[in-house]
Amino acid sequence: MWSEAVHSFVDSGNEVLLLYGMRRAAARPDSAHPLGYGRELYFWSFIVALLVFALGAGVSIYQGVLHVRKPEPINEPVVSYVVLGLSFIFEGASWLVSLRQFRAAKGDLGFYAAFRRSKDPPSFMVLFEDTAALIGILIAALGTYLASALQQPVWDGIASILIGFVLAGTASLLARESKSLLIGEQADPRLTESIMRIARENCTCSRPNGLITVQLSADQILAALSLEFAADLPAARIEDEVIQLERRVRDAHPDVVALFVKPQTEATYTEHVRRRLTR
Repeated sequence: MWSEAVHSFVDSGNEVLLLYGMRRAAARPDSAHPLGYGRELYFWSFIVALLVFALGAGVSIYQGVLHVRKPEPINEPVVSYVVLGLSFIFEGASWLVSLRQFRAAKGDLGFYAAFRRSKDPPSFMVLFEDTAALIGILIAALGTYLASALQQPVWDGIASILIGFVLAGTASLLARESKSLLIGEQADPRLTESIMRIARENCTCSRPNGLITVQLSADQILAALSLEFAADLPAARIEDEVIQLERRVRDAHPDVVALFVKPQTEATYTEHVRRRLTR
């Protein structure tokens, strides 16, 4: 019960941190952060994963070890069952809402594939935390039953340790994905294909070589496009073509908050990519 209390406390604090991260990520760019504050969401998501691991899992395992070494009998198991039952109802309601939202966002992808490709941590963090919470409640109820029915309070400590392992596993998955987003993941490959297609279809005096994208937040993407322009094209014509290309890309993909165009020959671009990948 102590492990579940700590877990509930950590969950409540985590939701506040995620809301704060979403609010900060929506802040407009300024001179200090010209590309905006989108990665604040990824930073706070990583902090949430650390809290689940350090406080949720750490405290649960620590308390479990203490109770295994010095078991204490459960005096009022009925009270524990009532609290756990109500907790299961509340967590279950939250889990159903987050599951519907995640299903709507994942499309035809499987759950794990959608989790790996998602760029919006709150969409999967809430679902994972609620799933871990429901599993933890069931473990706590089973541990309470075994401790009281068999008159072996050591089961209470074992249940706490198992809850800690569930939280540690959940936190590890969340931390890995949040870290990957925080250090910079490419955007959805379909967006890359779309921008390259727009460049090929609308650039009459240039040819696209390649594109690099970086996910800044769930709805903010940075793109860098390499274009080969005709050798005799005047600067004014190049500028006009770039402006038109930026307009078309942003009309098709409002999430692209910055598009940088670099004039390069195909040979130069290929050599640059080769050097970058072989460092």
